[in-house]
Amino acid sequence: MNRALKHCAAATVMVVASAGVMAAGYGDARIVDPAPGWDHLWREVIIDITVIGILFALMTAYFIWRYRRVPGGPTVGSGPTLSTAAAIGWVIIPVFVFMADDFFIAANGWVLWNSYRDVPADRLEIQLESGMYSWDYTYPNGAHTQNQLIVPAGKPILLRMTSRDTLHNHFIPDFRVKEDSMPGRVTYLWFLPKEAGKEHIVTCAAYCGVMHSYMAGRVIVKTPEEFKAWYEASGTAAKKSS
Repeated sequence: MNRALKHCAAATVMVVASAGVMAAGYGDARIVDPAPGWDHLWREVIIDITVIGILFALMTAYFIWRYRRVPGGPTVGSGPTLSTAAAIGWVIIPVFVFMADDFFIAANGWVLWNSYRDVPADRLEIQLESGMYSWDYTYPNGAHTQNQLIVPAGKPILLRMTSRDTLHNHFIPDFRVKEDSMPGRVTYLWFLPKEAGKEHIVTCAAYCGVMHSYMAGRVIVKTPEEFKAWYEASGTAAKKSS
């Protein structure tokens, strides 16, 4: 019995220690990546639209067949007389059934949106100034890149955005995030890059001028060690040039 208790206690200590390690490093278990949530919500929307569309198509096909004109039949149809309660029921019940599902999906969307706007405290914050026709990123140590957002894997990235000329929209499709950047106002977005060695497209999702389609960039995800080396070297170079 004592041996079993000792094994149980040891296992508990190992689990707690493992959780502490996860919470302390880049793999913070408390960080919720909103991107999979948006994918799941979109699938629910597609399923909802598909099911409702099929039901309405079947109902329409049935009514077309059931009340079709037949040779020798009446030229003018007549519907059954409904009581007030039945008429209200045939309106309220279908509306309630279909709208309940829509409201459920909408509520999940709001919950996901609120979760997305709650930015993780342990993050890398980068300043973004957009302009015709480039993305200019400035890191906390003064390092500067243009059209290349270099980030470490496993670290939440927060972009504080503004614009030097007109309205732009910073869109990273792979991370399911997009947000306007505009003159005189600071906006933000955040995302969680997970896999090092990958590149992701950045594009402008708001028409900003004749060269709008050329306003593209890349998110380059490095390992934490590679990013640290690049970050320190770029910061030193920025200090020397200033």
